[in-house]
Amino acid sequence: MGLQPLEFSDCYLDSPWFRERVRAHEAELEKTNKFIKELLKDGKNLIAATKNLSAAQRKFAHSLRDFKFEFIGDAETDDERYIDASLHEFSNFLKNLEEQREILALSVTETLIKPLERFRKEQLGAVKEEKKKFDKETEKNYSLLEKHLNLSAKKKELQLQEADNQVEQNRKHFYELSLEYVCKLQEIQERKKFECVEPVLSFFQGLFTFYHQGYELAKDFSHYKMALQINIQNTRNRFEGTRSEVEELMNKIKRNPQEHKRADHFTMEGYLYVQEKRPAPFGSSWVKHYCTYRKETKKFTMIPFEHRSGGKVGDEELFILTYCTKRNADTIDRRFCFDLEASDRPGVPVTMQAFSEEDRKLWMEALDGKEAVRVFSLYLSVVANAKREGSAQLDKIGFTIIKKCISAVETRGINDQGLYRVVGVSSKVQRLLSLLMDAKTCNEVDLENSVDWEVKTITSAMKQYLRSLPEPLMTYELHGEFIVPAKSGSPESRVNAVHFLVHKLPEKNKEMLEILVKHLANVSKHAKRNLMTVANLGVVFGPTLMRPQEETVAAIMDLKFQNIVVEILIENHEKIFKTLPDATFPEPISMSVSPPNAPPRQSRRQGQRIKRPLAVYNLCLELDDADSHSSPREDTPTGSMDSLSSQSPTPAFSSSPPGLLDGNHLIMDSGDLAGWTANLPSQSRPSMVSWMNTLSANPAATNTPSAFFFPNPATGSDKAVESVAHRKARAVYPCEAEHSSELSFQIGAIFEDVQFSREPGWLEGTLNGKRGLIPQNYVQFL
Repeated sequence: MGLQPLEFSDCYLDSPWFRERVRAHEAELEKTNKFIKELLKDGKNLIAATKNLSAAQRKFAHSLRDFKFEFIGDAETDDERYIDASLHEFSNFLKNLEEQREILALSVTETLIKPLERFRKEQLGAVKEEKKKFDKETEKNYSLLEKHLNLSAKKKELQLQEADNQVEQNRKHFYELSLEYVCKLQEIQERKKFECVEPVLSFFQGLFTFYHQGYELAKDFSHYKMALQINIQNTRNRFEGTRSEVEELMNKIKRNPQEHKRADHFTMEGYLYVQEKRPAPFGSSWVKHYCTYRKETKKFTMIPFEHRSGGKVGDEELFILTYCTKRNADTIDRRFCFDLEASDRPGVPVTMQAFSEEDRKLWMEALDGKEAVRVFSLYLSVVANAKREGSAQLDKIGFTIIKKCISAVETRGINDQGLYRVVGVSSKVQRLLSLLMDAKTCNEVDLENSVDWEVKTITSAMKQYLRSLPEPLMTYELHGEFIVPAKSGSPESRVNAVHFLVHKLPEKNKEMLEILVKHLANVSKHAKRNLMTVANLGVVFGPTLMRPQEETVAAIMDLKFQNIVVEILIENHEKIFKTLPDATFPEPISMSVSPPNAPPRQSRRQGQRIKRPLAVYNLCLELDDADSHSSPREDTPTGSMDSLSSQSPTPAFSSSPPGLLDGNHLIMDSGDLAGWTANLPSQSRPSMVSWMNTLSANPAATNTPSAFFFPNPATGSDKAVESVAHRKARAVYPCEAEHSSELSFQIGAIFEDVQFSREPGWLEGTLNGKRGLIPQNYVQFL
């Protein structure tokens, strides 16, 4: 579990848990800041001390290997995982380079030092300044609030009103500052990966230029480098989309803080001052507590909290509420008070003080207190009504609108650069939508031949129509199920899961989705002209086709996984929409089985022996038009590449597969695929660079029978390049069995009598006298 998202709504509650999450984010940024400072120091040592070059490179490699970025949410995309893993790959490259023991000139000031210094000063420095403001405003707000609550109720009404207004203005300023600080914290957490790794990537490109031996290594490293460029670009694109959604949510809450309450949470929660009586003559004291209440169970909890000490100052107290009554000002020298009685302490009321009269009314309503004004119910109904929007429907007019827009786009603008990214003028988009949604004028609108409607206006109207549906096209009910496979599993299991879930959609939703995805696949085929690759289309249409029912920062952090689901739909639309899914779909993919650095395991169904086709897609590295079998060009801009690792964890290899080039995609039949994959290494992969070095030095190594096994899609049988039955193998990753027929093992375990299983991607072997199945990509043959 990574860093927990900071919800904007929690800024208004300012709960102890919110403060703990803020401190965790601050600690992570401090760790990143120290890492960058260390990295900068190492880079300068490389420039200044050539005689210590070898030692400096070793230290630099050590820093890269040991650091790992934390992430927000409960899972990373494949792109983010490979960005994290890239630091380890860079470390391996430096070790190989250091073995050459050559003194080489370095010029890293512009490519490494300045960008990291700029990021540290402009981004991390800005967060530090925001933290100072936030801490200062926190102290000011609570100090003023305590002073205000100590005002006597006997003061003149005018003085009290003036004091109330002053506190309210200060509180509003504090909340706005808190929102901005939370937004900045999360923005920098998402930004740091590509801002830190991209200069390192540029640094390596510089090394290739200056080193003769480095250049030789770079040829082996180039495919990984290009895949990483795609990973970074995909992560950057998704960051931009996520940031805009987060800022939009923040602005919504700024405009209407009353709607900050989240669903499925406490009936009421917030800070209250609790009167603690002391023996005479000491009187009583008022202690601030964070209180929560669940109406269905009548459970009321209180946690003493002191913001100056930065945490809880006592144990949580829980009781069952019996009744609540309003406390009049003539019975106590404080305002906004009410009494509670617990079931285990009858006749002993607890007096509490709210922050304001409105706050007291909300508490009284939630607690079913006497003389309560029904503001809480009114507030909830207003929030519910505000969320009922959108007149768009999946009816005959809806299908007509989408088909007319798609036909116009494919006729007029399929090659327009930035198609679906470039937005139209809002007023024109609204006018077009009003004409299309009116049954009287819909058929009269000519989008294909009229010059009145620009392509960007048509695409924006289409996206807005889909977004204004009462429910997203892929439904609220299945939203979580679609997200799960995008977070884990092998490429094949992801496709199978999405295939299965699409056929669970309502018929109209599935029909509309098929029309749209078929069109997007057509758009992606023209990516060389319109620059809209599958990954770019995923960024645009992820939030359009999939939306969580509750709008929170945690949900927005899943945008990147929504994009991956859309990419899978586009790249596999023929299979998903034209064939029926497997009726025996396996249980949901577990994200806790494989260790973080282990390759994904093949999904396996007990008792099934039917051969499944390999999922090969997204082989979209741009190739020379003159030769579809040549290696990817070094000068290919990353913006024109599609996503490799968002779907497939397998990096690009130096040998190109046979087949036909279609746009940026490589098309091949099963026979071609079997012939090509038979010469590729298995994914035990202790180091891609070391394998490339071996391959470069000895091309015949690709025929080593102990390293390679690929199923033959043409025959449906599992056949190795050469027989490897009764061989020994060593575990290179730890594994925990998911089924009684599988083996559990640790790194270094030695397996006896290893043979290929009929299960695709699995081996059979014996460990400690027990025979069972072993994930093939978790072991290395001896």
